[in-house]
Amino acid sequence: MAQPQFLSVGEGARSRRIAVLTQPGKGPAVVWLGGFRSDMRATKAEALAGWAQAKGRHFIRFDYAGHGESGGDFAEWTLSDWLDDVLAVLVARVDGPAVLVGSSMGGWLALLATRRLREIAPERAPAGLVLIAPAVDFSEELMWAQMPEAIRRTILDDGVWLRPSDYSPEPTPITRALIEDGRNHLMFGQPIETGCPVHILQGMRDPDVPYGQALKLVEHLPHDPVVLTLVKDGDHRLSTPEDIGRLVAAVEGSAPAAV
Repeated sequence: MAQPQFLSVGEGARSRRIAVLTQPGKGPAVVWLGGFRSDMRATKAEALAGWAQAKGRHFIRFDYAGHGESGGDFAEWTLSDWLDDVLAVLVARVDGPAVLVGSSMGGWLALLATRRLREIAPERAPAGLVLIAPAVDFSEELMWAQMPEAIRRTILDDGVWLRPSDYSPEPTPITRALIEDGRNHLMFGQPIETGCPVHILQGMRDPDVPYGQALKLVEHLPHDPVVLTLVKDGDHRLSTPEDIGRLVAAVEGSAPAAV
């Protein structure tokens, strides 16, 4: 198993070391942005790593603070920290425009990173986005807005609620800091400008990010070329062999190899 390198991000109490795996190769860099409490060795990331190795493509993946091999306490971090992780990796490991492949929360982070780069470093703005069940504004729309009042009160009074997880035997801590920080990054309600092609892959049987969220995102991308692929029997993971084939095809279409 390939061993990661570590990148220092943040200062003072927010400093951390981010685990990064880099596969050198040709073409624009393809950068994997994983989901909420996922990691860079999950099924789809491994599949893309295999594709990149077979094709000789430049591929980068990493774990956010509190995720996977980056270590640390997951509950200490928020979307602002994870966005800083994304930007730090792009600045330190990528020359020029990359193709960002964002899964679930990674889709939201890909859009946030695109917006930030277009403002501060347009020469690094992404060449394309591939978004898998993009969970845009999830902390507000898919968490807080759906929570019963008793759970909201627990978060406000205790600072955290331990949500049972379908993907892990351990519950997921949903913190007051996560909810409040997420409100600083909400995107829906105004046009989203990426300046690049966007391909969205979305399962119609996704219990975590309903496919209506993908339709809503398309409506918020009025000026960009957008392809939306709806998988009728697809769940949130979209990790079947057929789903992986769709993902690889979308990435190849968004990141053609340099001639």
